[in-house]
Amino acid sequence: MNDSHDDMKSSTNNDDSAIDLNSSEYYFNRELSHLAFNERVLAQALDTSHPLLERLRFLLIFSSNLDEFFEIRVAGIQQRLLFQSELIDIDGMHPKDVLHTISERCHEMITRQYDALNHSLLPALADERILFLTRGMWTQEQGKWIEDYIKREVLPVISPIGLDPAHPFPRLVNKSLNFIVSLEGKDAFGRDTGLAIIPAPRSLPRLVELPQELCDDQTCLVFLSSMIHANAHKLFPGMKVKGCYQFRITRNADLNVNEDAKDLALALRGGLHSRRFGRAVRLEVADNCPEELINFLLQEAGLTKDELYQVNGPVNLHRMMDVMNIVTRSELLYPPMTPAIPRGLGTKDSIFETVSKKDYLLLHPYESFAPVIHFLQEAAKDPNVIAIKQTLYRTGSQSPIVGALVEAARNGKEVTAVVELRARFDEEDNLDLAALLQEAGALVVYGVVGYKTHAKMSLVVRREHEKLTRYIHLGTGNYHAGTARIYTDYSLLSADPQMAEDVHRMFHQLTGMGKTEKIVKVLNAPFNLKEKILELIKHEIQVAKNGGDARIILKANGLTEPKIIQALYKASQAGVSIDLIIRGMCCLRPGIAGISDNIRVRSIIGRFLEHSRVYYFKNANPTIYCSSADLMERNLHRRVETGFPIEKSSMVKRILDELEHYLDDSWQSWILQSDGSYQQQQIDTESSVQQQLLDKLAQ
Repeated sequence: MNDSHDDMKSSTNNDDSAIDLNSSEYYFNRELSHLAFNERVLAQALDTSHPLLERLRFLLIFSSNLDEFFEIRVAGIQQRLLFQSELIDIDGMHPKDVLHTISERCHEMITRQYDALNHSLLPALADERILFLTRGMWTQEQGKWIEDYIKREVLPVISPIGLDPAHPFPRLVNKSLNFIVSLEGKDAFGRDTGLAIIPAPRSLPRLVELPQELCDDQTCLVFLSSMIHANAHKLFPGMKVKGCYQFRITRNADLNVNEDAKDLALALRGGLHSRRFGRAVRLEVADNCPEELINFLLQEAGLTKDELYQVNGPVNLHRMMDVMNIVTRSELLYPPMTPAIPRGLGTKDSIFETVSKKDYLLLHPYESFAPVIHFLQEAAKDPNVIAIKQTLYRTGSQSPIVGALVEAARNGKEVTAVVELRARFDEEDNLDLAALLQEAGALVVYGVVGYKTHAKMSLVVRREHEKLTRYIHLGTGNYHAGTARIYTDYSLLSADPQMAEDVHRMFHQLTGMGKTEKIVKVLNAPFNLKEKILELIKHEIQVAKNGGDARIILKANGLTEPKIIQALYKASQAGVSIDLIIRGMCCLRPGIAGISDNIRVRSIIGRFLEHSRVYYFKNANPTIYCSSADLMERNLHRRVETGFPIEKSSMVKRILDELEHYLDDSWQSWILQSDGSYQQQQIDTESSVQQQLLDKLAQ
């Protein structure tokens, strides 16, 4: 791709001051943009270029994403209205209008989701001899086995609740599978209220595989919901079950923790329980459920018809993810890959000796995350290492990195861990790993009240030749070995003295108190990261106004920060060529004549989740920063983040070449239009950026 983009229209405006860049017409609503990303994920379920089980995985990821969207985003808007906080964002939409549009779009998408499941994926899986058996499909032998399974595994742990004044409608856990049962007759106590609730125990698998001998060389899977439906009468002896219908309530799952508490960990642990019983935001119910029962459930949940979703299938679709562990058919999955390990970074090499000679840049998952783990594991064992400092945001409950820190602490090294307890939905894991580290003797702090620690950085202090040498790792992604195999992220291993000093000072900011220390190379939110980005955009504007070739490429997960967007609009007006690779939310509206017609926005959706953040400014020095921060208000204002420079010319060229691959992709790219829609560029499989990087980097 040519940097000059000669075919582009120039839109230099001689009267830029006459345009009000605060006007709402220049911005998309962030929640609706977020929803559009989920719609792009849903589209992958129908894309036959993906293997069949991967298509199913995309469908289930969409379901999980939508759950979180309701739990956090929709719940947040409802909360604003509940407390009469009707502050209108820069896009100009009233919260009530946003909720109405969300309801319309979600109803449409969920209809498409179940249509894809029932009419595309399940038939295709059946063709591959993977059957999801409904009650009407069971053979006599299968029915007998299921009846025995229910008696043995299910009935002993189920607690049906008959509804009467002594048994009011229960407090149901967020996203739990439940059944509302319509009954006829009187029970042993003479009660005849006619209604009961069956909560499905969360400990039970939602999918059960039948024995092979009952399935004629096929994989036969049965939903727990089907089993309970078929055997509901056994829970109410002597009464007639007129109907049994599954439903699920989604609740506000955002944690409100009192940050004035003396111990943030104790306050957070206390808040985790309340998350399960937050205010209801959505009711999902079987589409054959009678209207009077639906109205009853809506009333009990405090919801309206706008928040009702009637579905033709399991209400808890994400629990179908179990099929990935049950079905082992490699031909129905992406081909296996082995991430490459650059020479010198293998476990048999001393990583400190290697990194002392030159910096290493890794692109996960194409290149292995193992050297990052090795970096800390070797530090834990090396007698010359005296201190390790580490940030932890999302690491996983069985993290080898946490294991290395525990070993280091037990070996007498000074270990400091900055654990971000408030990483959403990972709070409990982070509380547990913080306790584990403390028990091993590590110093554990929880960052700074009011600011999430989202920076990804490690610092190792090693005694070499009677002096102290520092080694660092900086990354764009979490210290999580599992997600490092499916998220794209950059890692930098370096012994650069100034960058190490910068990282050292950032750790001091996080663990101690005092004024901001001077940090030379590494950018640091909330202090100077946003300001530096604005400064670099302004510099490209000046180059363009002077007749030079100005170019900006920004790759991130989200772009919502108004000042950054306005600066990009001004750059476009000045004639700067701008390419934005934004996977998720994007509030910038491209293609507006005289405003943003020099800006192109694309989203890449594929096998790997695009997670790396890279900022390229052609006329800056350095021209490239990698970062832990997205271009969003929360990252730039309310989080501790890093932006680290890429200074080696070979690394700059490499990243720029990789960015150009993204911009040349015409298979996995979705191009944002000025009306807010995305158009898929499914033209040439050979241009798939992820496949190109697999071929180029992975083994």
